[in-house]
Amino acid sequence: MPEDATRSDDDKRNSGKREDYLAWNEYFMLVARAASMRSKDPQTQVGCVIVNEDKVIVGTGYNGLPAGCDDDKFPWGKGNENPLENKYAYVVHAEQNAIMNKIGGSIRGCTLYTTLFPCNECAKLIVQSKIAKIVYQNDKEDWRSAAARKMFQVQNPPILSERYEPSGREIRISL
Repeated sequence: MPEDATRSDDDKRNSGKREDYLAWNEYFMLVARAASMRSKDPQTQVGCVIVNEDKVIVGTGYNGLPAGCDDDKFPWGKGNENPLENKYAYVVHAEQNAIMNKIGGSIRGCTLYTTLFPCNECAKLIVQSKIAKIVYQNDKEDWRSAAARKMFQVQNPPILSERYEPSGREIRISL
């Protein structure tokens, strides 16, 4: 009797791989979005992951205070005339945290996935780290982003940047 004849209809239908799995870009941006949910910033939540050439996450970060700083003892607003009473004096950006928290050695040639295009300050670290590519979801399109783009474009080779194009798929996760 042929081998196929002994298998049930369920076995035949389920013999191939699942077709609704996440694409790599979806997966890494989903992890970056999850990281952003750790941010305590009431206005802006940014997450970032750094991925090596083997598609392994080697660093994650989100915007927040430096390690050891009590979240309740620093300001989270941005409208105070006194710069010491604004979050900008204290918050570490997601990209900075991901680079600082990387696992192991070099991140040269890696891809950085971020929910917000890097600012000029983060771009300096990205350039110094020799990251090869940026995949981003949103962009403020201000002078800080323009300065970052300029730094990325003058590198040899240029640091590539690509806007993440969502698939439109909705993912629900209950914890």
